[in-house]
Amino acid sequence: MYYDFFGFREPPFSIAPDPRYLYLSERHKEALAHLMYGVQGQGGFVVITGEVGTGKTTISRCFIENVPEHVDIALILNPRLSARELLASFCDELGIAYPDNATIKQLIDRINRHLLEAHARGRHQVLMIDEAQNLSAEVLEQLRLLTNLETAEKKLLQIVLLGQPELKDILDRPELRQLNQRVTARYHLDALEKDELPAYLHYRLGVAGVKVELFSPSTISLLYRKSHGIPRLINLISDRALLGAYSEGVQHIEPRHIRAAAREVGGLASGPTHGMVSPVLRGVTAAAVVAALAVAVWAVFEQQAGGGAPEQAVAAQSVAVESGPEEPASDEAVAAAEDASVEQDRPEAPGEQVVSGTVERQAEQEAAPDEPELAGFSFEEHSLTTAEAYEGLFRLWGHDWDRSAYPFACDYADAAGLRCMHRQGSRRSLEDINRPAVLTLRGPGGERGHVTLEKLQGDIATVATTEGTLDVSFSDLEDYWYGDFSVLWQLPPYMAWDGDPSELPRKSREGVWLSARMMQLMGLHASDDNEIDRVSRMIREEQIRWYQKVKGLKQDGIVGAMTLIQMSNDLDAGVPRLIPDHATMIAPVGTGPAVREGAG
Repeated sequence: MYYDFFGFREPPFSIAPDPRYLYLSERHKEALAHLMYGVQGQGGFVVITGEVGTGKTTISRCFIENVPEHVDIALILNPRLSARELLASFCDELGIAYPDNATIKQLIDRINRHLLEAHARGRHQVLMIDEAQNLSAEVLEQLRLLTNLETAEKKLLQIVLLGQPELKDILDRPELRQLNQRVTARYHLDALEKDELPAYLHYRLGVAGVKVELFSPSTISLLYRKSHGIPRLINLISDRALLGAYSEGVQHIEPRHIRAAAREVGGLASGPTHGMVSPVLRGVTAAAVVAALAVAVWAVFEQQAGGGAPEQAVAAQSVAVESGPEEPASDEAVAAAEDASVEQDRPEAPGEQVVSGTVERQAEQEAAPDEPELAGFSFEEHSLTTAEAYEGLFRLWGHDWDRSAYPFACDYADAAGLRCMHRQGSRRSLEDINRPAVLTLRGPGGERGHVTLEKLQGDIATVATTEGTLDVSFSDLEDYWYGDFSVLWQLPPYMAWDGDPSELPRKSREGVWLSARMMQLMGLHASDDNEIDRVSRMIREEQIRWYQKVKGLKQDGIVGAMTLIQMSNDLDAGVPRLIPDHATMIAPVGTGPAVREGAG
């Protein structure tokens, strides 16, 4: 309907769980990480909960599309089944034959035989149940019994439960405590934060084929209040707002379109709309609007006439006081209050008169330093080839890539004591890793390009071009960036050491290096001496888990790339950083060259 008008290839705000439209907020990434962790052969249960419309089903579809090759998934969407019906559905999903009149015992026997055969072939079996809050206690207990089958090394069945928050209450029942103890990973999916909404809208519009910003900041602010950050409500309201703008022939979404769309969505939103505001609240709102107008009139009069309140302002103030909460406000008054609230979030246009707080605001503006003038980023002029982008990245690490000897960038990185890391994420992901990065860009026609991101400070992105470095707006750069990036990190000395292995085994070198690092990290992050004493008594793996928890990493006790990078962020001053101010300048203490080299 409105797709051609706005230039969409397809509807950008469909509520169908299409994985292509999954915007990976930090919470969605964590939920997906919990699911991926759950299929690594741990067995037992993984529980993902979240309010209606937060994206649980879409996360599950994305998970299904990205599971390892050796994983087989049985997906059950309607769990309002008896124990026998659920077992039969499980058999149907995995292609397990059974007689029509099979008993529960016969079904379980066939499932167990299938799990053993799959394990022998190197396959891992996962049962995923959506809307799991509808499962009865009897069925949940039957599922627990299914997970009893195991070998000496692992359980043979992983069960993933996706459900609304009440699923947590169900699992907390005393009769289900055995099942609850078998949950190896659990995560609650929250709504989007307010500052994530612009990126969410930008992402979905981009996937649908439009790079133009259709929503102004004030419109986005109102949309967040109406939707409470719940993706499904965002999609429903945005879809109707686009339809409203199309019907008017307007190509930008305005606050009035959001208000009208929210009224149409109606009872789906838990927040008040015009038809749902209580008389008390509407009366208070109307009084606030009139009072605000009175103050504005008073301020203007004082500016122009040098003092004294006009009679109209006094009358307006008296109306505001006398109306009280008993007088219900009109829809127009409530809309005016919402517009006033939205206007607080909107930056003033040039030449706009400031009524309240004029002197203070002017003083602040005069004291504020001038914003640097940024060059506009042009995909055609500034994007680089893959080789050019990596050459710039290696230069930041003090290396000159010899492409004749090492045609592939990551092969050269290995030879130089570095490693490549390829990720998909957001600006926050870049900031967390805090290393210069090669960003993969997409041009207006879908063509691929790259850019070397050297520094990032506020909205100022320093990028390498064929003609030198250039400061551009990161917001402009994001128009072409869909989240793919690569960074380099430095191997710790026990991994990069190329001396005689007979001198000191790698395990011993690793132990010496980690002991020194952990002592420094305890001093940096422990809250007091008691915590330092407690952590120092832990075994090495538990110390690593403690540090991973402090840094918000996956707590697996393994010293992997992200753990090494965060250690380096805390302790090593010599590695290139994306955000220099985030460097923690702590010199290693008395541990010799092994510590001074560090892991970048």
